[in-house]
Amino acid sequence: MKNIDKNVIYLGWVSFFTDMSSSMITTLLPVFVVYVLHEGVDKLGIVIGVATFVSYAFRVLFGYLSDKYQIVKPFVVTGYFISAISKPLLAFSHTYMSVALLRGVERMGKAIRSASKDSLISSYVKNKQDGKTFGFHKTMDIAGELSGAFIIFIIFMYISKNEHSIRVIFELTLIPGLIATFIALFFVKDVPKQIKKTQNVVNKEDYKLLPILCIYFGFIFFIMSDQFFILKARDEGYSLVSIPLFVMLLTAVQTLVSYYGGILSDKIGVIRVMLLAFIFGIVSISMMHVNLWFAFVFLGLFTVLSLNAIRSYISAYANSKGFVFGIFYGGVAVFSALGAVVIGYIWKHYSFDNAVLVSEAGMGVMFLALLLWWGIGKKL
Repeated sequence: MKNIDKNVIYLGWVSFFTDMSSSMITTLLPVFVVYVLHEGVDKLGIVIGVATFVSYAFRVLFGYLSDKYQIVKPFVVTGYFISAISKPLLAFSHTYMSVALLRGVERMGKAIRSASKDSLISSYVKNKQDGKTFGFHKTMDIAGELSGAFIIFIIFMYISKNEHSIRVIFELTLIPGLIATFIALFFVKDVPKQIKKTQNVVNKEDYKLLPILCIYFGFIFFIMSDQFFILKARDEGYSLVSIPLFVMLLTAVQTLVSYYGGILSDKIGVIRVMLLAFIFGIVSISMMHVNLWFAFVFLGLFTVLSLNAIRSYISAYANSKGFVFGIFYGGVAVFSALGAVVIGYIWKHYSFDNAVLVSEAGMGVMFLALLLWWGIGKKL
């Protein structure tokens, strides 16, 4: 943790406990929707889609307001608090519509805090080591996910594995959620105040970031959500106890790679790391036909390398950081939401194989687009 500001470390612990609670939800959500509530995979796609799409306007809006009025920590604390109190309410859901509504509320909390949180991290970067700093934060983030999956595994292994235990796990998410809010409120410092408020949040110089953002959004549209991976594991006959093991593998890979992946992006450049991440993403979908364990490994590599790379890219080159981070997270929300609905529909009505075919073809196009954009950029 050398050269990592203590404020970033505190934010790392905030993300650790928040993602512990999030993992306790997302690990079981596909099973809960499809096998407990007896809804189809297309309904799961709608739940995933609504949960991410509903946060779109809020991500951009609060990123804009954060830069315009220099409101950072209040948005961070508020966002974490909303997420903390909305997750446990899933324990009382009995329809996919109520699940979608509550996931939408929880994602709104994430939308309120996301851009401001990354802007805050960026303000405490030391020695221009953006990749290293965001890599460290993501490591704490993913370690929390790993812990959440481990808690589920222990409960299923030694207590019970039924609908009641799933609902109890949802209720237990309140504890780590409130711990995260407490740390954010009392330990995390706000950004250093500027002399005057930023008047022109929309900076024309930030337009140069649009090509790489759009390519990333396209890739996110076509790659399957980790919750589809979990559903595939259940469809393949893996037991309820095994499901957390897949998530633990996914998060363990990200935890081990995140910090050094951030350092790698500082050394060899963001675009090279993103190209590598895209390859891993394509391989992850292909491996769903071969070996699900490897599929989760490559999905983890894609997720952590691509996310750290593009966050460090925004941190290094954006002028209105909060607003650009808001655009980034908003784009991820919209395109991943639409992608989830499309993939879920194709899987339900045209088979899993066709869903894989569409996913791989689309990701391949986005990989070529990034390669072409990078080649053109080097010639200019």
